[in-house]
Amino acid sequence: MRHFDRRDFVDQALVAATAALATGVTATVAPKARAARVVGPNEKIRVAVIGVNGQGGGHVSEWLRNPDCDLVAICDCDPAAYEKLKPKFKSLAKPPRYEKDVRKLLEDKNIDAVSIATPNHWHALMAVWAMQSGKDVYVEKPCSHNVREGRVMTQWARKLGRICQMGVQSRSMTGMREMLDFIKAGKIGKVTEARAICYRRRDSIGLVDTEAPIPPGLDFDLWCGPAEKVVPKRKRLHYDWHWVFETGNGDLGNQNPHELDKARWGLGKQELPKRVVSLGGRLGYIDNGNVANCQVTVYQWDDAMLISDVRGLPIKTPVTFGLKGGPFQGASNIWFGTEGYAVGPNYNSGVAFDYKGNELGKWKGGDYQLHFANFVKAIRSRNHKDLHLDIEDGHLSSALAHLGNVSYRIGKEVPSGTRPSLMADNKHVKQTLESFEAYLKESAIDFDKTKLILGRELTINPKTELSSDAEANALFTRKYRKGFELPEIPNA
Repeated sequence: MRHFDRRDFVDQALVAATAALATGVTATVAPKARAARVVGPNEKIRVAVIGVNGQGGGHVSEWLRNPDCDLVAICDCDPAAYEKLKPKFKSLAKPPRYEKDVRKLLEDKNIDAVSIATPNHWHALMAVWAMQSGKDVYVEKPCSHNVREGRVMTQWARKLGRICQMGVQSRSMTGMREMLDFIKAGKIGKVTEARAICYRRRDSIGLVDTEAPIPPGLDFDLWCGPAEKVVPKRKRLHYDWHWVFETGNGDLGNQNPHELDKARWGLGKQELPKRVVSLGGRLGYIDNGNVANCQVTVYQWDDAMLISDVRGLPIKTPVTFGLKGGPFQGASNIWFGTEGYAVGPNYNSGVAFDYKGNELGKWKGGDYQLHFANFVKAIRSRNHKDLHLDIEDGHLSSALAHLGNVSYRIGKEVPSGTRPSLMADNKHVKQTLESFEAYLKESAIDFDKTKLILGRELTINPKTELSSDAEANALFTRKYRKGFELPEIPNA
């Protein structure tokens, strides 16, 4: 893939807000642009969920709980996904209708908002098509599949006045919001460092040399969408798309956007970092996946630093880093201030300590529904500033994951024990890498069979959101299949 500069990005597709949704694509391929339906103050918001084979099932449950909304449609290219949900609709006077093709769904002018939980490679295009069709958008994390997509989504949301929120539910949890208010009020001093932790066991997806079986009735062309139309070689089509770069982003871009977002939130950073480097590999098993399952990434701004720590093999020895609030497991966060530190061990709680070990505060509370309700509030107000995780914030947090993966993908094989030079003397970087190395040793990794990769250190211009590295920039976007190109706004 060739290097794309800013002019390339702008010239990819000259699309106006009221024009067809993709350059050169007829209305039979992309949905027609429509004005938004005006929702009265006493009317219910009509919602459709797109992609219900996994996380989308949770979306369905949350929309059914929301008294301000009617769930009117389910869209999935696999009809079996809809069939599995039917028991949830038994008590409804009018169950949501089923639609296989997202393009047909978006032609329905009576749908006010869509909730997207498809594989990652579809998120941005589906969101842009929906906004151009006059609909507000709730889109799962990561909101994008690559760095460029999140900025394009933000530009369309602003141009069209659409409400677009990313689904990182902890942003709306009362316990988490109260802890972040405490941090931002300076109660642990100036915060310049944070950790985003993802210690989630992910089993091997197996190794086969045969194509994945296509479920009966599934429209594989629609499943591929922007991606190349090639049946992947693996045991199953669904879910394991997470573990190949063509459609997914690994756990750095699956679970870790939750923690990267909270880390960036606490650091108060509203732009991409200036330097990024990643270290890791698909370690401990050989299979059809190609993303890293164990990966440490360091992000540096002028006055702040963030460490992402992803470990997909079992944690045998509890990890504490010598801190209260541990041991750390699952999804966790740590923010370090000059006077103390705060720990978020999950999505809705937290605790803060001074460096003598005295507890400074403790918080807990909230559930997933709060984030969906926040989206509804912003739809009513038509003010994106009412969102707890507006698409621009979603873009910045998702892009952190993408930057780490780009560094990794253009890296080189190195001996075990090799460390990146970025922030090499920082206490918390050293501590993380020492712990990571001990974890890999305890996991008995055979580095002759599964390789350790030291990513290339990237230098980023936060204003252009491009790297100084042409090979890296090629991975800031992707090649879109004809008929599924991502529309861009001219001169944006």
